[in-house]
Amino acid sequence: MTLHVSTAIFPVAGLGTRFLPATKATPKELLPVLDTPLIQYAVDEARTAGIERMVFVSHPSKRAIERHVMEDARLTRELEARGKQEVADALSDAALCPVEDDVRFVMQTEPKGLGHAVLCAKDHVLDGPVAVILPDDLILGPVGCLSEMISAYNARKVGHLVATMEVSEDRVHRYGVLSVTGKDGAIVLADGMVEKPKPQDAPSRQAVVGRYILDETIFDALDTQKPGAGGEIQLTDAIARGASTLGLGGFQFSGTRFDCGSKAGMLEATLELAMDDPDCLAVLKARGLVDDTASFAA
Repeated sequence: MTLHVSTAIFPVAGLGTRFLPATKATPKELLPVLDTPLIQYAVDEARTAGIERMVFVSHPSKRAIERHVMEDARLTRELEARGKQEVADALSDAALCPVEDDVRFVMQTEPKGLGHAVLCAKDHVLDGPVAVILPDDLILGPVGCLSEMISAYNARKVGHLVATMEVSEDRVHRYGVLSVTGKDGAIVLADGMVEKPKPQDAPSRQAVVGRYILDETIFDALDTQKPGAGGEIQLTDAIARGASTLGLGGFQFSGTRFDCGSKAGMLEATLELAMDDPDCLAVLKARGLVDDTASFAA
């Protein structure tokens, strides 16, 4: 039976310590990749995938996220009055409308882990499986990662579906890693996962990245989940507990993932998008960073 994925949870309460001092006053989710904040990419991906309700699990110090994602009627009027109709229209199209869009903001006041952040959204989700999007993980491609995952999930071969990519052995300690049992098309079947294992203990090199579609029973599992790595409530631990009864799969998405929770990943993503902008490409060529024959995608 096909179950509609109606809700997306955005855990955005983290303090972004790896980007200090830039994130002292600006949430990391509002840091731009070229000219678009990370959170905007995540919202656009959810919209394209047909998500009906968006739940942002934030922190009281990060009210700027709400100001960005929600429509600002006063700013729109000011831009229109100044004759900047095109800019006003673009901002309005990108923003979420408090009347037409179903949006909730809840607070995670203590840093208790990703699992706890998802649990904070429990009372605000619609019935059925839920999606979780980590804006730090920017995944670019012709088709949105969440759209691909929902299409695959509709076959109901597994109860929990997580986005995965193969990483080198020396990087498995940075991720949750699947215990692989087989493969079915783009889905890697698994009987569990391990959070940030040592290379010699990793069950595979299939690493979990920031997109999830989770059976609604995940909230019951998180309610009773004991702290794991780092003393936090780990989402991967709760997912692994349901693997034997619900089924667990890793979805091998077609896009390119950038770890924008790191400075190197943010730079890599920025350069990737700069290649598609003629003005930025000209700067890269002038500095000898790309070959003179390189061209942007029109």
